[in-house]
Amino acid sequence: MFFGCRTVLCAERVLLLCCPYNPVPIKRPLADSTFSFYQFFSSSLFPHRTLPFSPQHPSLHSSASSHPCPHHRLPPSFSGTPHHSFIPRSLSSSVRPAGVMDLKEVLDVLEQLAPLSLAESWDNVGLLVEPSKPRPIKTILLTNDLTMPVMDEAEAMACDLIISYHPPLFQPIKRLVQKNWKQRLAVRAVENGMAVYAPHTSWDSIKGGVNDWLIGGMGSGSVSVLSQALSSAPQRHKLEFCVRNQEQLNVIMADLKETQTSNLQHHTTVRSEPDGYHVSVTCAGSALTPCVQMLVGHAAVSPSLSITQLQPAPLLGCGQGRLCVLDEPVTVAMAVQRMKSHLGLPHLRLALGHQRTTESSVSTVAVCAGSGASVLQGVKADLYITGEMSHHEVLDAVAKGTNVILSDHSNSERGFLAMFKERLTIRLPESVTVAISKSDRDPLEVV
Repeated sequence: MFFGCRTVLCAERVLLLCCPYNPVPIKRPLADSTFSFYQFFSSSLFPHRTLPFSPQHPSLHSSASSHPCPHHRLPPSFSGTPHHSFIPRSLSSSVRPAGVMDLKEVLDVLEQLAPLSLAESWDNVGLLVEPSKPRPIKTILLTNDLTMPVMDEAEAMACDLIISYHPPLFQPIKRLVQKNWKQRLAVRAVENGMAVYAPHTSWDSIKGGVNDWLIGGMGSGSVSVLSQALSSAPQRHKLEFCVRNQEQLNVIMADLKETQTSNLQHHTTVRSEPDGYHVSVTCAGSALTPCVQMLVGHAAVSPSLSITQLQPAPLLGCGQGRLCVLDEPVTVAMAVQRMKSHLGLPHLRLALGHQRTTESSVSTVAVCAGSGASVLQGVKADLYITGEMSHHEVLDAVAKGTNVILSDHSNSERGFLAMFKERLTIRLPESVTVAISKSDRDPLEVV
């Protein structure tokens, strides 16, 4: 609590810092207007101009565009088959790195392709098993799920690193025993000196990731994100106040300068007005307390002081789920056939919306790989596509007139591995072999 102030936390999460007789509201704007959005904006998922990967452009295909827009477009040629156009020209036209790579170097590449900061807070992503003895990474096995047959396959090929889309270790572990199959997998990985890495929802969120691959099966259209990802930059605040004359301004600016230490980074602007000066100070969350304590100690500042908590900037193109407005509407029957072809499946489950038929038109499609009901809930679309939904979740969608296609959980994700294999391979030395598991499959099948 700040000196001379009282703090109130409301249900709407709006904080009021009140000096005696002078309320100081903390507002929550939609975005931080002073934040540099260059690193987040791109107008197209697959622009004609590509750039080498940069952390400022969080995308699996490392693209950029000169026209910022929250939507991106899928070209008619988009499909689950890996394609040269998805790889930056600067990489696809160059020789692969030479030499060998250790685990840390491979993890750096994986982080570049899909930053773990994009994963959901509840998820367990990243390096899950780390060998005690470092060794060069020569063989990498990609799988959607790490199961006993996949581990047998990994042992047979002397695998050094298993990249399992789903984290095989999710819940906290108190012991490693043979009674639990996931713990047996962890023990086997340790015994064989294998590292295990899981990207999960970071692959879902990243631009050009699992969800963009999934929606690509429906053809060309304008694509937007259903649940927008936000920047993981440190929390910042904007302090604004007015002073009457140059003398007051000089004193306050001198005091502000004294509060600046290694962890207090200020950005200050001063605007001259007819009745004095308007001052705006942007500071990191760690600098908020000393700044406010100093400012409320000045009688000239306290009445006009306002504090704004700046919202993180959006990472456009990144987030959970996708909504596509198709360039050309299709029938429900055509949508089913397209997804069968895209996913490589002979059968899908279909629920027709209320008063809909297989010849009903589909113009808008919402997708979420895996178990997508929580992301798709409330989204207005002609068709939902996901791996699985509960009985009652399907009934809710049908009652609203929305058609539903279900492929079973991992079938809505697994096809992306082929695309990721190509993106990863070109960033690794030729001494590294990247393979896709032949044993990995969804546990459910239609018989």
